[in-house]
This record gives sequence, structure tokens and C-alpha cells, in this order.
Amino acid sequence: MGSVSAKVKVNNMTSHKRKREETTNKILNNEGISSESCLSQPSDQSVHEVISYGPSTLPAVHYDPDTTEPISCSLKSLDELLSWKRKEASPFNVATVPLASRYPSLRSSPRRTLLSHDMMGGYLEDRFIQGAEVEKPYVFYHWEYVDIFNYFSHQMVTIPPAVWTNAAHKHGVLSIGTFITEWTDGAKTCEAFLTNEESYRTAADKLVQISHCYGFDGWLINIENVLSDTAVKNTGPFLRYLTDQMHERVPGSVVIWYDSVLKNGSLTWQNELNDDNSVFFDACDGIFTNYNWTEQSLEWMKSYSVAKGRFADIYVGVDVFARGKVVGGKFETNKALELIRKYEFSTAIFAPGWVYECHDKGDFRKNQDKFWSLLSDFLYIHRPSSSLPFISSFCQGFGKSMYWRGQVEKKKSWFNLHAQEIQPLYLSEKLNNDGWLRTRGCSEDAWSGGSSLIVEGMIPSGLSEVCARIFSVHVPLAARTFVSFVYKPPVGVKISLELKTIDGPLCTFTGTEEIAAKSVFPEALAEDNQLVEQFARNCGRWTLDGWTTRCFLLKMTGCSLREVCIRVSRDGGNGNISFNCRIGEIMLLDAESLKAPLQSVEGVCVNDVVWHTGASTGNGHTLKVFLNASLRWQYPAQQVRHFRIHWRHLRGPDPRIPSGPLTLIGRSYSNLYRVVELEVPAAPALIELVVEPVSREGFRVPEAQWGRRTLSYTASSS
Repeated sequence: MGSVSAKVKVNNMTSHKRKREETTNKILNNEGISSESCLSQPSDQSVHEVISYGPSTLPAVHYDPDTTEPISCSLKSLDELLSWKRKEASPFNVATVPLASRYPSLRSSPRRTLLSHDMMGGYLEDRFIQGAEVEKPYVFYHWEYVDIFNYFSHQMVTIPPAVWTNAAHKHGVLSIGTFITEWTDGAKTCEAFLTNEESYRTAADKLVQISHCYGFDGWLINIENVLSDTAVKNTGPFLRYLTDQMHERVPGSVVIWYDSVLKNGSLTWQNELNDDNSVFFDACDGIFTNYNWTEQSLEWMKSYSVAKGRFADIYVGVDVFARGKVVGGKFETNKALELIRKYEFSTAIFAPGWVYECHDKGDFRKNQDKFWSLLSDFLYIHRPSSSLPFISSFCQGFGKSMYWRGQVEKKKSWFNLHAQEIQPLYLSEKLNNDGWLRTRGCSEDAWSGGSSLIVEGMIPSGLSEVCARIFSVHVPLAARTFVSFVYKPPVGVKISLELKTIDGPLCTFTGTEEIAAKSVFPEALAEDNQLVEQFARNCGRWTLDGWTTRCFLLKMTGCSLREVCIRVSRDGGNGNISFNCRIGEIMLLDAESLKAPLQSVEGVCVNDVVWHTGASTGNGHTLKVFLNASLRWQYPAQQVRHFRIHWRHLRGPDPRIPSGPLTLIGRSYSNLYRVVELEVPAAPALIELVVEPVSREGFRVPEAQWGRRTLSYTASSS
């Protein structure tokens, strides 16, 4: 499998590392501390440690050696694979978001779409699990079109970074890694692990354990080197054993074979499924064909007896970079998909990051939206299926600032796919008389996270209103469903919320065709309504910086939400009128949940502490002290949107200095957070680390229910 940027060195990553000149490493010796270490830290006691000098004992493969930030990584050799142990895995790289339900499901989708993410060798800014400071990152947000996400690199065992798996799972998309061998070294690797049944089972068992541990959903197997007679004889059984074990340990997982090696062991890409490679197709869940196919290839596969009943398992490869003799590619990739769908096959879209790598980064959103819009006629829109609450503030996982309830929480560029929320439909539509309608993400302002949704267009003369569908979902509604809609009122037009529902008997429908839905136009509740007042108390803040919040109450029995639409109507006049509306958040929840108590954070513990020092900017005699530490705590994942991590100085080293205020460090999207390079008072001192949960609905949790842990420290006598 080719990679347009496989030879590019990742030198640009050094700009992210916050190397500190004249810095000396110190480490707190916490031998034996692991996830169970919380048991040794009673909740009512302070953690006390003595700072001592020494090299860091944190594994460099899981923690950046300069900053101790948690990072994702691959395994580069067979030895690394066979020696992998679960107890040595990175706790930070474990995906925490379960695979969401959606319609149609992978199994019921007759023509699937696999996206293979090949980006400059992989593990770029996305390897920083807690995010990175990046002005113009690559992100993917058109999840509604995709069934399987594959993280691809040319490193032997490519483990998807948790940020990608969590974003995919949030939208019901499978996330799979890559097992690849190439060239002479690859042939040696295959000769070693495909020697006999014991050797290939041992390798397969490790791949299964890694997928199960890190929470992703399978593997793309890519053998791109010649195989000996013995090795090729064992390749089919290896695939079948791996597939069976994956299905047993990770329900719903897939193993897909890349079209490369033939049954005689030669490396000859076929660009189709045929007698020379069908033995591998028969042993796993599907085949990803090479890219140089023709329409004759598709015709052949359609009539091939081995393919009968498994057209959906044949993923016809499309290289977006259009290397070699291919159909389509680039902004003509739709030509390839049109042919592939004509013959009822699935597709594997390789390297869609072309829209980022080969164009102005400032136009990335525009080019990515254009690319997927061109493909949309040949892709299914999958509907997320969930119970209430249904919430999205449209955050795409990056931004120019971090916002919370319309206010800037941190003013700096950031990238963290953990923060990506359920994505809307990014659609572009032409209307009669030169009218048009479009939805897009925008980072210039936001209600929560890093971006908001822009609904823009032109209402042509003769038309009174237009309607933008922004979500296609399947969400059973409560008898009393509370709706919150946050937006900035536009000029010259009026906007309203339109919800489309279906009745109970249709709620189990799993097909792909459309069902007739009825429109509901909820009327806004007055501000003195009891539910609105309760909602305002829970949120703690109301109208800010031009944002408006409207609240509604739906009283419906046995219905499910099918679509969420924004209706834009002219506010007078009959001519062409342009509009631009900014939507901040949409939320639907069971009205009874407004009264539900919020839980407390429990069991906060501190471990893996590393100290750094650096010269002060003053007289140079006092050293700055920087704390690096891992925090863990307990809180129900399904009840939280994110956690805000704070710290404050309590006392020391000067007893005359009073305690300091709580200061925000950052956000966490799981029950784990790495404090990185936090400047703290010199020893001896006492500080407090605080974990504030933010509920899924964005409700304030009383401070008495936040998690806390004090840390005292003194200088080493040596």
C-alpha cells in the first residue's frame, strides 16, 4: 500500500516539544505505583513526597521524554509485538468511548465505506493524547458517511491513537489498526511468525490482546513482501485464527486483508478479488483491493462465484492522491465511487488527507467539505442512535480558543479529538433562482469547545424561507422532553427550530431507505417557566456576549426524533436576502433529569510524579519548580462531558504568603489526567489538585462534590 508522504521525516514535531533550557530533571521515586496505587492513598490524607534528583523512569514510548506528556505509539518489530504485556500498556491510550449504535449498522449496510487515514507517516500532532497546540491541524468530521476508520502507517503494528478511536466510536464508526510487513525486513518477519501454527497463533494472540486492551475494533493485515511456501501456507490459517479470536474477544470487530500477496507467495497486486487471492478473503472479514482497477475488474468480481453474497466485504480501493493508472482521485474521487457503487461493492478511501497536505491549510475546512460533498451521492448518511440526552455544541476537536458557555476559557490554538462532539451534517445545496444553503464549522466564535455551526445562504426572491437539516438521528423521546437551543440572532432573518419525529411502531426500523416523518415546531417557554428556571439554576449562567438560549418542552408519547432542522425565514421584504446564522448548541433531555442529583468525584490519587527545575527570570539564584504528575479519580463516564482540572497553592515556603485562588490547568475527557510542567512554589510547600466534573448537560456540579487531593513536598536533604 503506497503512502504519498511515507518518506517525510517528522521534524516538524520538535516545535511542539516544550524543551526547557538549563533544566534539570528530578523525579519522585514511586516504584510499583500503577492504576492500583490509589488504594495506598487514603482520601482524607495528603500525599507527601521528598523531591530527589534522578532520571525519569517513565517509559519513553508512552511519555514524551521532554515534557512527560502521554503519547500514542506503534510497535516497530516482531520482538516488540511478542514481548508486549498488558501491564506495560499506556493507560492514557486506552479508548474510553464505547462504540455507539447507529442506523444502518455495519452488518446491515449493503455498501460500506472504509476510510484509511494515511498522513505523513502517522503519529503527528495526534499522538499527543491530551492534545497539542496546533494552529491548523488535520481533523476528520464527516463521520456520518463512514463505516470503518483505519489508522495507517508504515510501522509494523500501528495502534490507533485513542483520540481517533474515541472520535470514531462516538459516531458509531469502527476503528482498526494496521499490521504491515514490507520489503526484505518484512519477509524476514513473516518467515519468523509464519513458521508454524504455534508461531502464528502467538503473534495473532498478541494482536488480539492489544486491540482488546486499547479498545479498538480490529486490524487491516497488509503483507507487502514475498512469502516462502511455508509462510504462505500458514497465512490463511493465521488470518482465520486471528479473525475468530478477534470476534470472540472484541464483539463486532473486523479483520480485513489488503490485496498484495498471492496464494503462491508472490507479491503481485491484483486490483480485484480472484482465484489468486480468494484464499485470504475466505479466511477473514473482507478484502481491501489495490487501486489500479478498471471497470472490467468490477464486472469480473460481480460475476465471480466466491464474491456472491459478500459484495459488501469487498472494499474497492481508491487512492485520493490518484497515483498510477486509476479511476478518479483528488476532486474527481466521486467518479471512482460512482463506478464502485454501480457494481454494488464497498469502498476503501485511502489518504483523504490529500485535501490537507496538498492545499493551503487555511482552506482545509472548505476543501474537506467540498471533497465529501462530491462523494455524498454515493454514500449513506448513518444516523446516530442513542437514548436521551442528545447534545452537541458542534466542536470539531480543534479551535483558536477554548470556550465554555460562550466565554473564552483559554485563548490559544489547540487540537484534541477527544473534545470532538457529535457532528452535524455539513451540506451544500443549490436552490432555485440562484439561492443557496450551506452548513459549515467555524472557530471564530463558539459556545462550548472550539467551534460553532454556521448556517448560511441566500433566500431567493419568491421564497419565504429555507430549511437546513443539521442532524439525522434515531433518539427515542421521553414523555416530556426538554429542548435547549443556543444561537446568535442573525440580522435580517428569523430562525426557528424544526424537529422531525416518527411514531413508535417504526422505531425498530433498521433499513436504509427514508421513512416519512412529521414535523414539530416547538414553541419557546417563557423565562419564568418552572423548567426554564430550574435549567438556568443548573447551568449557573445565562445569556452571554450576544448568545441567546431558547427552551422548549415536547410532550410526546412513543415517538423518536428523526431529524433536527434549522428553519430560516425572511424578516420582511421580497428580494434576495443573504444570511449567516451561528448555532452554538442543541440539547434534548428528559425533563425529569433536570431534578436529578449530580454525583461526587471520588478517589483522587496522584502518582508518577516527575519534577523539573529551571532558572528563574529574577536574580537567577532561585530555581523554578515544575510539577508533572498523573491524576486518577472515579466518576461515572456516562454522566460527564469533561472534567476541569485546577490547582491552588495552600501554604509555603513563605508562611506570610496566603493561600492562592483556584487556577485552571486544563480539561480531561476521561478519569485520568497528566499534569505537565505546572510551575509550583519552591519546597517546602503544600498545594491542592482539584477535579471539577462538568455534566453532559453542562450543569454546574457544586464545589463540595469536586474531587481533591493535597500534595506536600520538601527538598531532599542531599
